[in-house]
Amino acid sequence: MSMKEKLAAATHEVGEIVVVIVENAEDSEAEADINKEINPRSKHGKTVEWTSKDLISGLEEFVPIYETRPIKNMYGMGFDHNFGLWFIARWIKPDIMIESGVFKGHSTWVLRQAMPDMPIISLTLRYPEKYLKKGPAYVDENCSYFAGKDFVDFGSVNWEKVLKVRGISDFSRVLVFFDDHQNELKRLKQALKAGFRHLVFEDNYDTGTGDHYSLRQICDQFYIRGGGHSCFRDSDEGRIRLKRKKFWEKAVDINELCGPHEAWWGVRGEMLDNFNYNKTVISYGEHFQNSRFVESILDVYWELPPTAGPSLTHQTRYDPGRAPPPIVEDGRYRLFQQLGLDRLERSVFNGYTQMVYLLISKPES
Repeated sequence: MSMKEKLAAATHEVGEIVVVIVENAEDSEAEADINKEINPRSKHGKTVEWTSKDLISGLEEFVPIYETRPIKNMYGMGFDHNFGLWFIARWIKPDIMIESGVFKGHSTWVLRQAMPDMPIISLTLRYPEKYLKKGPAYVDENCSYFAGKDFVDFGSVNWEKVLKVRGISDFSRVLVFFDDHQNELKRLKQALKAGFRHLVFEDNYDTGTGDHYSLRQICDQFYIRGGGHSCFRDSDEGRIRLKRKKFWEKAVDINELCGPHEAWWGVRGEMLDNFNYNKTVISYGEHFQNSRFVESILDVYWELPPTAGPSLTHQTRYDPGRAPPPIVEDGRYRLFQQLGLDRLERSVFNGYTQMVYLLISKPES
């Protein structure tokens, strides 16, 4: 059997599904060019301190915690992002945590598991306790809620005043978590102006998807490894995207990726904001300048890897080719079991959207 025939036949079987690795050698080479995670250039070329071993150790600790969650969060963060938020908060050990976008309070609960004694500030349109009438919700006793008639948007808060009252003067000791479906460039500029350095964005949507302009979309550029796209439908990318859409619900083909005048950046050439209620057409030049600005202020851009490969989790939504390699790779079922991941419902692995951690550079004197 030739190498090409072996590649065409290569499959591996885990549990109830069979995952096809490649269809032929030419497709494999094309996918290698197209399916790469986005790795933007940071200001000083830094990366995170933690390693894959740290992530695996964290998973072992977090799975039993996750199983005690008060809210079975079907419409919010899935397991991957729950773990990511918990892990990052545990690693950074902030003096206070701020979250913009709370809903029923699930992310508040995750932050509390990470840092049991640290204060939290939550900005949300509606108090989480209002949801208790209809089902589970989480209200934290050591959390200050800017909600209801007291709601203030993140960008309008006088953070120096709010944090001074709580004894916080070093803004580098603050962790800010965004799950509010707002333009992430807008939020990044607001955080930069306030003086915050540690940021996490929950829904870091891939190009052509989502309801707001994301950091991943901004960093998707031709000069970035794995970035930039072609709107030519008969190209390798067009053919591969069409094939992968058959397997992954959130994959987009060329018709969905590209808007008028072959505009592929953002979502079909538009910068979305506020749950897709606000749309602004932007040129590629503007999109390009946005990426250069982001690179100029970042020390670290780190996308959370998926917890495990799709043959282990049986997830069918996100395209694994558009994500970093998983923490637990396909084929490592014994490790998957040892970590307790096999005890979780399959549906909890369907919420991955490239959660990202950013470390903003220190201001230059």
